[in-house]
Amino acid sequence: MSERTTTRRRQLGSMMRKLRARKGLTLEEAGYLVGVSKATVSRYETQAGPVKWIVIDALCREYGTTDAERRAAVGLAKDAKQQGWWNSFADIVPESMNLLLTLEDEAVGENHFSCVYVPGLLQTRAYSTALQKANEVPLADDEIERLVDIRMRRQEILTRRKPLRLWAILDESVIRRVVGSPRTMREQLDRLLEANESPHVTLQILPFSKGAHAAALGSFVLIGGTEPTLDVVYVDFHTGSLFLEKDEELDRYRLAFEYLRAQALDTETSSAMIQGARKEL
Repeated sequence: MSERTTTRRRQLGSMMRKLRARKGLTLEEAGYLVGVSKATVSRYETQAGPVKWIVIDALCREYGTTDAERRAAVGLAKDAKQQGWWNSFADIVPESMNLLLTLEDEAVGENHFSCVYVPGLLQTRAYSTALQKANEVPLADDEIERLVDIRMRRQEILTRRKPLRLWAILDESVIRRVVGSPRTMREQLDRLLEANESPHVTLQILPFSKGAHAAALGSFVLIGGTEPTLDVVYVDFHTGSLFLEKDEELDRYRLAFEYLRAQALDTETSSAMIQGARKEL
C-alpha cells in the first residue's frame, strides 16, 4: 500500500486501538476472541498493511461497541484503499495535507479557532492567492494557482449533499489584518458575512476587549467524525503540522473551544463587527 493510501488506515488503526483499550483487553486476548493472532490485531492497530472488514466487524462486536461505532470502523476498513479527489494533486500535496483532506472528507463537523488568518474553508480565491504570494519561499505562479485550486475545491464540503457543520471563532485581528489589497479584504469580509447566514456555519468574533483568552497556543481545528473515537485535533505550525488524537489532548482542546465560544461575540454582533471593519476599508 502506498504512502498516500494510508490515511483511512491511520484512522482505523487509532479507532481500533481505542476500542480495545476501552474494553480492557490485551492484543492476545482480542485475537483469541475472533480467531486471529496477536500480531494481526497489532497490525490492524498500527496501520501496517491491508485489513479484512469481517475481522474488524468481529472485533467491534467483541469490544461491545455501539452499532454506529461498528459501522464507522467497517466503513473505514472497506474504504482503506480509496483515493480522494486530491490524489490528482499528489505532486504538491504534502502527507500532512493529504491526511487533513481525508479527515475533512469524512468529517461531520469542524470547530475552528483562528488567530491570524481566515480559515481555509472560508477564504476567497483572491485572499488565498495573496497568502500564497506572501510565503517566505517564493512560489511559481502555476504552483500558487494549483495550491489555491486545492483550497477552493476543499470548500465543497460546505455545499455537498450533507454539508459539514462548521463553527469558526476568529480573533478580531483576523478581520483587521489587510491581506492583499483593501478590495481583496472587502471581498473576504463579504464572504464571512455570507457564511454567517448559512444554516451550516456559525461564525463568532473574539474581540480585543476580551484580553487574554483560552487559546494561547494559537490556531487549531477540532475535526469531528461520526463517532467521538474518530475525533482529531489539527494544529498547523509555521514549520509543520500536528494531528492530536489522545483522549487527554482532545479534552484539552474541546475545553479550550468551549471557553472561546463563551468569550466570543454572538453571531449577530460578530456580523456587525465584520461590517464595521469592512466600512473602515
